[in-house]
Amino acid sequence: MANVKKAVQEEVTEKEIPRAAYEGVLTIDVDAQVESAQEQEDTRWHQLLNAHRTRKVLTGQLGGIEKLESGWMVAVTYYNGFRIIIPMNEMMINLSGDGRENADTLNRQVRIANNMLGCDIDFIIKDLDTKSRSVVASRKDAMLKKRQIFYLGEEGEKPLLYPGRIAEARVIAVAPKAVRLEVFGVEVSVRARDMAWEWMLDAGEKFQVGDLVQVMVNKVEGTEPDEIHVEVDAKSPTANINKDNLRKCHRQGKYTGVITEVYKGTYFIRLDIGINAVAHSCNMSALPGKGDKIGIVVTRINENYEVAEGIITRLIKRWK
Repeated sequence: MANVKKAVQEEVTEKEIPRAAYEGVLTIDVDAQVESAQEQEDTRWHQLLNAHRTRKVLTGQLGGIEKLESGWMVAVTYYNGFRIIIPMNEMMINLSGDGRENADTLNRQVRIANNMLGCDIDFIIKDLDTKSRSVVASRKDAMLKKRQIFYLGEEGEKPLLYPGRIAEARVIAVAPKAVRLEVFGVEVSVRARDMAWEWMLDAGEKFQVGDLVQVMVNKVEGTEPDEIHVEVDAKSPTANINKDNLRKCHRQGKYTGVITEVYKGTYFIRLDIGINAVAHSCNMSALPGKGDKIGIVVTRINENYEVAEGIITRLIKRWK
């Protein structure tokens, strides 16, 4: 709490803004009433006071990452026109699997937070200063509250989220091979191949920060809010069009596509006709690479794995 108090104090300006006496707007219609800008601001501030008192979960867009004069790193959002700062240790960023386990924790948090800019985040107001109208909030408190409601349930009530339930999730960060989601208070990193039926060169082709996607909850573990672990995928709630698209493909047919991955001599390709394909060989002197546009001859339709198999016959365009 001391840290929160300190953050509020840093937001307070030393000079108080003078306020002129105000008698209201004189309107043409005698029964009409017009709120001044100051009155509108007072009303919005009163809403924040009520939210603080009731510990209401609010939502704003993550608009910035700043370093205060004291050296504190904070996230910045706005709500009803008021600046809200969230200390980085109150952001509750899931660092699991970020691949930087040996790096400084704060640097890891800031790196992920930078990738989250533009996403919606929930927060609960922890402290505010009426004189300066400065606000400090916690994303962590909001996430723990949502976990209690949606994954553990109120007393005697069934949780709202459980394995087999389809729910909406926020896309809060996107990397080439993974998408970070916030699923009702829990951050989950989902592999790109579990986000869509089609193979993608980069998950950013299909998903952007701020998107809402439907996911299937596959696993929920933990009996306390700070222990909840969730596994989800975005493929299950959507129709698998691969089987239907396979009908567009024929043996000995020649098609174009983009190589999405190369692994141990095997090429994984997304054909332009909407089909996933695999090639184990390449009839070219210069081997193609990931991202290249190629031509392929289909030699087999593998319905069990819902892919076409074939041989790469030509390079159409290098990616880089």
